[in-house]
Amino acid sequence: MSIAEDIIEGLAGSPVVSQRRYAGGDISGASEVRLADGRVLVAKQGPVVDVEARMLQAMGRSDAPVPRVVGFVDNVLLIERRPNDGILSGRAWSTLAAAMNALHAETSETYGWDEDYALRHVTVPNARRKNWAEFWAEDRLLCHLPHLPAGLAKRVESVASKLLEILPQHPRISLLHGDLWGGNVLVGGAAVSGLIDPCAFYGDREVDAASLTVFDHPPREFFEMLELEPGWQERQPVYRLWIWLLHVRLFGSGYVAAVDRDLTAVGF
Repeated sequence: MSIAEDIIEGLAGSPVVSQRRYAGGDISGASEVRLADGRVLVAKQGPVVDVEARMLQAMGRSDAPVPRVVGFVDNVLLIERRPNDGILSGRAWSTLAAAMNALHAETSETYGWDEDYALRHVTVPNARRKNWAEFWAEDRLLCHLPHLPAGLAKRVESVASKLLEILPQHPRISLLHGDLWGGNVLVGGAAVSGLIDPCAFYGDREVDAASLTVFDHPPREFFEMLELEPGWQERQPVYRLWIWLLHVRLFGSGYVAAVDRDLTAVGF
């Protein structure tokens, strides 16, 4: 479905010559937009693009490669197009580590975010909290319980009740991408050119590292460049749980086995 050209023209200040919808996009789609003034931008349409715009703007204040927000209005977001003609392999992993370190250097006084977000029909709550384990329990695990099978919900609840023993209460507060996997990383040539489609909030930077192990296989050198705190490997399953629970709610029971695997990994 094409995005209304009059809205794009109003945001960009130039008439639309053509639109081409990108393939993929299980949660939200995007289109390449060519303008009469020669620019090529990316347009997205959805009910929470204003929240996404503010996330991208916050990320853009870091030294990480983040597309510039051209504008947003109603349910349309217009952003800069970044090169995407490479794959996440080889040297691109080291540039991704550098991008993450730059993003994670941005900090805050509390964990969370100033407004809730949503991935399709699933709300992502973002209360501001001073205790990290409490944030992860309430806003990333317990919020899913009403939507899970009873047995699985009980196990997730058990993990949440023990997070003060599993997670640090006050890790360094970092700005996170929040939904970092290969599909949300643009690669131009052999280097990362952009981080897109965020589900941003402030938290433990190990969350972004865990997200990248859901569908991708970062090399050992990548993790060495992140210089994570001791014990980070043991915490990865707890952070992956949130991603798997989202997938259960978004895409169905085919992801229950992954939830079970990481619950077992942490002893539940």
